[in-house]
Amino acid sequence: MSRGEYERARAHKRRRTAFIALAVAAVLVFGGAGAAFAYYSVLSGNLHDGVDDDLRAALVETDLVNEPFYLLLMGTDGSDEREASEEFAGDQFRSDSIMLTRIDPVNKKVTLVSLHRDTLVDMGEYGQNKLNAAHAIGGAALAVETVSELAGVPISHYAEINFDGFKDIVDALGGVEVDVPMTIDDADAGGHLDEGLQTLNGDQALILCRSRHAYEQYGDGDSFRAANQRLVLSAIAKKLLAADVATMAGTVQALSQYVTTDLEISDIIGLAQAMQGLDPSTDIYSAMEPTTSQYINNIWYEINDVDEWKKMMARVDQGLPPTEEDIVDEGSNTVLATTGNGDAPAVADAAQAAKKQNAVLVLNGNGTPGAGSVAAERIEALGYEVTSDNADHFDYEQTLVVYDDEGRAADAQAVADALGAGELVLNDGTYDTDGGFVVILGSDW
Repeated sequence: MSRGEYERARAHKRRRTAFIALAVAAVLVFGGAGAAFAYYSVLSGNLHDGVDDDLRAALVETDLVNEPFYLLLMGTDGSDEREASEEFAGDQFRSDSIMLTRIDPVNKKVTLVSLHRDTLVDMGEYGQNKLNAAHAIGGAALAVETVSELAGVPISHYAEINFDGFKDIVDALGGVEVDVPMTIDDADAGGHLDEGLQTLNGDQALILCRSRHAYEQYGDGDSFRAANQRLVLSAIAKKLLAADVATMAGTVQALSQYVTTDLEISDIIGLAQAMQGLDPSTDIYSAMEPTTSQYINNIWYEINDVDEWKKMMARVDQGLPPTEEDIVDEGSNTVLATTGNGDAPAVADAAQAAKKQNAVLVLNGNGTPGAGSVAAERIEALGYEVTSDNADHFDYEQTLVVYDDEGRAADAQAVADALGAGELVLNDGTYDTDGGFVVILGSDW
């Protein structure tokens, strides 16, 4: 047997094994071999609905499970609300999220590089446009061609997800565990989300993936939203790769309703099997395209930093992390880039600790109306983030400045000096300072 024949035989065996695994799951869910094959056909038809010859012509062939390849992953805003709107009439929508993904099944590594939807690009006959207009102008094929030209790499596969169905995919997995970097209150994204490690259901995951207004005080909201999308995708990958056959089949069923892709079901299952053992903390790299913002003709654009972008993509194409170090925004605790060294959570924890150290809780313990607000203003002048509330009672005689660490006595004294009153109290566990300071206003203030 020649090497080529051997490889083809192996590929056929893998695809047959993947198909059997899915068929078995379908039998478990629906009962009967006939139902299994009918189920497979329906799902395959759903996944390929919208995949045309132009898209297939734009993609480059690769050996799916035996060599690294690039996949363009796009989240579109073709929601039910927009489909019902005259403003968005038609079946093409501007892409809301654009992610170039390098998948290495041999070394079990995945690289996620988010691209700014407002990146100014040359689309040839269509002129200068924002990157996210490619999908609206020429569908998936033009999106693939445009991103391939921008990144300087061939793209082998394409997947497009409608955000309406994102929550169903997460729910099919029974939720995903995510360390939410900060509390989110964003009505435009869908509501409230608590900070911290938790299992998110589909609706909650969608809030995290859509929110950008909650981050505007920290910088470019799109960058933070993209970072959270990568965070959720990593959590999905972790859950999916550890799933049993029945759960995987249920997830593919959910995918088929909201995802358009050139990949076959057997490709998806086979790739998932090939990637089993991947550890998201060390085997998933992530970053975002380096750009600068410019206001041109009354429109904001992101201008690609060509030199830095070339360096980033050179690293990515070699199988290296996009950046040399993890990047964490200390204000929001959001991980903006990961290098797979397993330190990103620790770095994030350190950023969170710093954030807590900068927090001061002012409690009105003397009952004077507005006292907490006045005190908060004086402390904020020192650079602290201050919140205020009422104390458990209003008969405190002396103002207290409570701190946890002896090494912060000087900082506590500075707070007292700003107030013009305050006895320093080293916390013995009586007070919940959570790493920062607690000020209780007494009648001496």
